[in-house]
Amino acid sequence: MTSFAIRPVQPGDIDAVLGLVHELAAYEREPDAVEMTAEQLRAALFAPDAQLFGHVAVDGADAGGPVIATALWFCNFSTWRGTHGLYLEDLFVQPAHRRRGIGQALLQTLAAVCVERGYQRFEWSVLDWNTPSIEFYRSLGAESMDEWTSFRLTGPALSALAAATT
Repeated sequence: MTSFAIRPVQPGDIDAVLGLVHELAAYEREPDAVEMTAEQLRAALFAPDAQLFGHVAVDGADAGGPVIATALWFCNFSTWRGTHGLYLEDLFVQPAHRRRGIGQALLQTLAAVCVERGYQRFEWSVLDWNTPSIEFYRSLGAESMDEWTSFRLTGPALSALAAATT
């Protein structure tokens, strides 16, 4: 087992992170769903008002090896707790590098961000068929929110709702 390092995403990581997003989409059985470009990802992560954040795992202890995993996240807000929280949008470790503790290290890093910043929640979604990930998250003490149903508006439905307000 070789070593790895966790660090914040750097501008030079954009192509590798975008590649991992594509790998995640393929794993989630949606290989053609990613529309994001490298330019969009760069702007989202590094604009002066950036609201997307990320960490990567790199192979080797020197933090300069190839990117082998990523975690992309943003802040949300709990009106009940009155504090921000962290929402993990994507977590992906390349299959060849799984079972090395990389996913857990990324989640520990984000948990530390939460504690350091006073965030009260750390949340994410997982597909209901992704049993290995569900079992892994439960082993860390995460609780499923089975009583909640996620909803999403996109495309024509989003445009129609927006148009209805004018």
